[in-house]
Amino acid sequence: MVALKPLAPGMALTGDVTAAEAIPAGHKVAIRAIAAGEPVLKYGQIIGTATRAIAPGAHVHIQNLGMGAHRQDHGFGTAAEPLPHAATEATFDGFHRPSGRVGTRNYLGILTSVNCAGSVARFIAEEAERQGWLRDFPNVDGIVPIVHGTGCGMSAKGEGYETLFRTIAGYGQNPNFGAILMVGLGCEVMQIPDLIDRKALKDSARFRYMTIQQTGGTRATVDKGVAILRDLAAEANRASRAPAPASKLVMGMQCGGSDGYSGITANPALGVASDLLVAQGGISILSETSEIYGAEHLLTRRADEATGRKLIDLLEWWEDYTARNFGEMDNNPSPGNKRGGLTTILEKSLGAVAKGGSAPLSAVYRYGEPIDQPGFVFMDSPGYDPCSVTGQVASGANLIAFTTGRGSVSGYRPVPCIKIASNPDLWQRMEPDMDVNCGDILSGVTLEEKGHQIFDLMLRVASCEETKSEAQGFGAVEFVPWQIGAVM
Repeated sequence: MVALKPLAPGMALTGDVTAAEAIPAGHKVAIRAIAAGEPVLKYGQIIGTATRAIAPGAHVHIQNLGMGAHRQDHGFGTAAEPLPHAATEATFDGFHRPSGRVGTRNYLGILTSVNCAGSVARFIAEEAERQGWLRDFPNVDGIVPIVHGTGCGMSAKGEGYETLFRTIAGYGQNPNFGAILMVGLGCEVMQIPDLIDRKALKDSARFRYMTIQQTGGTRATVDKGVAILRDLAAEANRASRAPAPASKLVMGMQCGGSDGYSGITANPALGVASDLLVAQGGISILSETSEIYGAEHLLTRRADEATGRKLIDLLEWWEDYTARNFGEMDNNPSPGNKRGGLTTILEKSLGAVAKGGSAPLSAVYRYGEPIDQPGFVFMDSPGYDPCSVTGQVASGANLIAFTTGRGSVSGYRPVPCIKIASNPDLWQRMEPDMDVNCGDILSGVTLEEKGHQIFDLMLRVASCEETKSEAQGFGAVEFVPWQIGAVM
């Protein structure tokens, strides 16, 4: 049982069970005696093993619950029930691109191939904004410099290089950019000509590039960059919002700062919204591979065997990846997750998977790999929020939905991010940062009602309604590509 409010010793719970001690809101309480070594269940699933005997009414947490051995029955395809198509077509007003994709925003991007070009990219954006000519292009939402901490000091082949390559190239093709200037230093490992040749970033009307070394240094690059941006702004300004079917939405789903409420309020409510989008023919992306660990069987049962085995292969890679870096999969949950009532990764994963609703799992993708299949899909990523969202945006997400129980302050330009609070206390404390209150599910609002509310907000945000994180200017530091491999 989950405490919906703080419980005092002696408080009646269920049947003849009373609270044996003070139990914080969002934390677990035993409703029967549990022997040492016995599996502990939540959501009808195993979340760990009792490390000592637990009395009825006792607080169940890190002092008496551990990971324990776990084996899952993958049951490939046994619960893969197709969703019925939506009876009516939902629409939003978006920016239609030559690729056939539709943007929910229309930004100018300044992409960088290497950390060494990061400051110059920001100088270009700052100078363009200082000159004030952007106001002459009302259809352009702003300028987004995309800077990062890598691009050199790495091998020019292998996992690390290919992952960064997909990420940068994916941002270059994200439909929320109306036009892009790419800036490099010139001598880095991640060469701009390679990005152009392999990913066809060749539309000269919407894509330009230069290197600082070849252009003549910082000042010359800033001056030339501002002039190029102004030309690109004129091209991007030609686009205007027009009706598009909801099938053109690609929603990345994320949870961060989760708590004991997340798996019973915000995450399953987002799962309802995910199903509504999939029923429209759209795409919803579940990620954070390290945070489905132990709950993967709930996904493989909704996938055909080939797709399900791709997911299992990813998890086996992660077990090896954490082991060779002297970690373990149960390093998650974080200290904040534990203060919010989550004890093991098995418990956290069961709540995280609820974001995926009930639709069949149609495909599994690598980090930042272009998503070309409609429906509910999975993209490999770490559980670190900015890194995971970066991969989703690179894969083509034009909208992010982010659930949280402890609180989150972040944004992901060029993609708007809807923040969803799992409990009423968080909503009251951080309402200026939150877009949706799922805490009222605890007082009677149904998951179905809340899921429809989230879906309606998705359409409004996709059509131009500003999210709380956008209003506060977030998105300048959350581009965090996944760094894999040796730094040389």
